[in-house]
Amino acid sequence: MTRHFLNLADAGGDAIAAMLNDAIDRKAVRQGWPKGKADADAPLAGHTLAMVFEKNSTRTRTSFEMAMKQLGGDSIFMASGQMQLGRGESIADTARVLSRYVDAIMIRTDDHAKVEELAHHASVPVINGLTDLSHPCQIVADLLTITEHGKSLPGLELAWLGDGNNVLNSIVEAAGLFKFNVRIAVPQGYESDDSFIECARAAGANVTLTRDAAEAVSGADVIVTDTWVSMGQEHAHNKIAAMMPYQVNEQLMAMAKADAKFLHCLPAHRGEEVTDAVIDGPQSVIWDEAENRLHAQKSILRWCFGQI
Repeated sequence: MTRHFLNLADAGGDAIAAMLNDAIDRKAVRQGWPKGKADADAPLAGHTLAMVFEKNSTRTRTSFEMAMKQLGGDSIFMASGQMQLGRGESIADTARVLSRYVDAIMIRTDDHAKVEELAHHASVPVINGLTDLSHPCQIVADLLTITEHGKSLPGLELAWLGDGNNVLNSIVEAAGLFKFNVRIAVPQGYESDDSFIECARAAGANVTLTRDAAEAVSGADVIVTDTWVSMGQEHAHNKIAAMMPYQVNEQLMAMAKADAKFLHCLPAHRGEEVTDAVIDGPQSVIWDEAENRLHAQKSILRWCFGQI
């Protein structure tokens, strides 16, 4: 059966835990190595990943390219505007053609239905590199970062501030899989997807919503935010005004636990969702988080190929 990774639940908690362990081990072995050197076992030698981008990218593109390189494989970058997909070829036909050429497909796009359709018609693994609904690859990296910094996932208290977006949806999904708690502070009208919250609660996670940023961060182990205005969104000025009470600043960080960590998937709009003092401060682990996109991607790929 072809293993697709469209949401975290496609793999499940046990598999993601195994991915995290694999990522930790592989990262440790590579300390001091040139970044372009292949892992000793080169587990994806001979394999090629097609990377389809309908949205701009820094971390997703670089981490997947380097992941394939370190695993001994190859990758092909494909901008949708330079493909027949951008000229009206159907997603189904694109899936069928790419499946004849490559061993897996990663796509970064807007509508989640596109990823689902691609996976339905592809005969090779399809990985969700980002959609408007979810961002599972980012959350594997976040879980890896949280674990590396000495925090246990079960019972973790995580606070989210700002927009109820795709990243939050995947965090909530992870909470259900790993039994940690999420306190969501968002303004009226910017809540996350109810279906993710319902599933997480049914699985035993405590997910709470509040309009009070201080209430959300009080005693938190981890504080997470994201840019308020995503690519292509309109009415930015109105949204930013609604979000300002949820800016992560030094006063809010002081309400969390003394050893709380700050996460942000980047790119950051400094002075909007987070201040310089926080993002550059001692509790910020954003650079570890960004690096861990590479290590998480490697383990996600290995899972898709049945190696984990």
